[in-house]
Amino acid sequence: MQWNIPISKHLQHGELNLEDKALVDRAIADLPNAYAPYSNFRVSAAIRLDNGSILSGCNQENSSFPVGICAERVVLSAVHASHPGSKVLSMAIVCNDGREGPLEPTAPCGMCRQALSDQVSRQSTGMRLILSTINGPTWVLDEASDLLPFRFDFKQ
Repeated sequence: MQWNIPISKHLQHGELNLEDKALVDRAIADLPNAYAPYSNFRVSAAIRLDNGSILSGCNQENSSFPVGICAERVVLSAVHASHPGSKVLSMAIVCNDGREGPLEPTAPCGMCRQALSDQVSRQSTGMRLILSTINGPTWVLDEASDLLPFRFDFKQ
């Protein structure tokens, strides 16, 4: 069985609207802050909150694998620590594996897909995802929860 993820737009970085471009630019600017000495795979995520704030986070590897944490969960944790109750309107995720040339965007890992799904449930509104690279294409998904069609959703 093959799943078709509803990517609403396939764009180049320069074709993004100004808000999305600013979010991707913030993620690109923060890529050097990623700590990835083992994989050399740097990931940065920037989010726009409903109050207009933009926050970012980068992946942080650890020699005691799998203690590291992905950029998406770093920035979601920052939201709940510094802006409790705020809603995440959109998240830009940028990756760079250190090679020259364009790289396809990378979708979040399974743990991060579940974390994004939990965030969407928690805030009761959708979240856009902008998956990009430094030199390559950009994919826009209108709903982050589309990445995990059979997500675990614990309702009390």
